[in-house]
Parts: sequence; C-alpha cells; structure tokens
Amino acid sequence: MSKVVNNGNIKENEQMTGKIKQCTSADLKQLQSISRTTFTDTYGAANTPADLQEYLEESYNDDQLLSELQQPTTQFDFIYVGNVLAGYLKLNWGPTQSEHYGDDLLEIERIYILPAFKRQGLGQQFYQHAIATAQKLRKQAVWLGVWEHNPAAQKFYQQMGFEQIGDHRFQLGSDPQRDLILRKTLV
Repeated sequence: MSKVVNNGNIKENEQMTGKIKQCTSADLKQLQSISRTTFTDTYGAANTPADLQEYLEESYNDDQLLSELQQPTTQFDFIYVGNVLAGYLKLNWGPTQSEHYGDDLLEIERIYILPAFKRQGLGQQFYQHAIATAQKLRKQAVWLGVWEHNPAAQKFYQQMGFEQIGDHRFQLGSDPQRDLILRKTLV
C-alpha cells in the first residue's frame, strides 16, 4: 500500500498501477542504473562490498546488458509510475534461461522494484505481465530462483502458487549462495 499525507494525516492508499514498457538497447544506461540500484538495495547489506562490486561489474556492464537486450528469447520490461521509472522485469525462455528446464517453460529471472515503490503492487503487476507473456508464448509453466535468505520474496511467490522443485548455486563474487528453484504450472 502506498501512503499519502492528507491534512497532516498519513493514510493507506490503493495499490499503484504502473505502465509497462519493453526495454530496447536505447534504454541501456537506464537499465544499468536501475539494475545496480535495485540489486544493491536487495543484497548489499548481506554481502561484502568487494563481492557486491565484482557482481555489479560482471553482470551489469554495458557489453553484458547489451548482449542480453539483443537476445530474441530474453525480454526486459520497465514499469513507470507517472513518468518515474520504478522497476524492471527480466524474462528468459528457450536457450537463454539461466538453467534450461525445458523449452515449454519461461523463466522469471528478475522482478526488481526501487525501494520507494516497494509493497505497492508493482511486483504483482509484473508477475501478471510475466504470466501473460508465458501464455502468449504457449509455455506450460514458469520458474524462477529466489535467494534462500529472502523470505519476503519467497512468501510472495508462494502466495502466487509457486512450489519449490529444487535449488541451485548462485555465485556472488567469491561467495557461493543458494537459490531455491520455484515453479508454477499454468492452466
């Protein structure tokens, strides 16, 4: 819920609705900036500065992001509230999945929302967009990895009907971490 100050009183507001726009290579610098900001916000406190910096430089450099943006089986989408960029979504299918779970699955690799826009329904909106994309692509299921130490994200995905089917290692700098692999079958 968002909070609005009205005559000095804070009250809860309805969920926000954002406008989703697919990213292109022209959006590279914005994508890089929001990627680094949201990743640091989510994982920075739990990792060493050196490991975090190594990951940011490896995963969000110009060449890496441009390569990902140009993949026909990867899609990045921005979400705007008004004219303000609030977050982004990354989807993969086919050979660009971070782990290949089959051609009939779509991977939700990232749903990242800027701190000022968290818990206002934008993640839910991205989730619905991902499901609609999977259905449009005629995928049978969606899957994702969620860090074992991110209970808020785990709870969100459980509420969306995902079930754990395994786990895998996620390397962040010199630190091997564990992601839970969650899957949801589509009707």
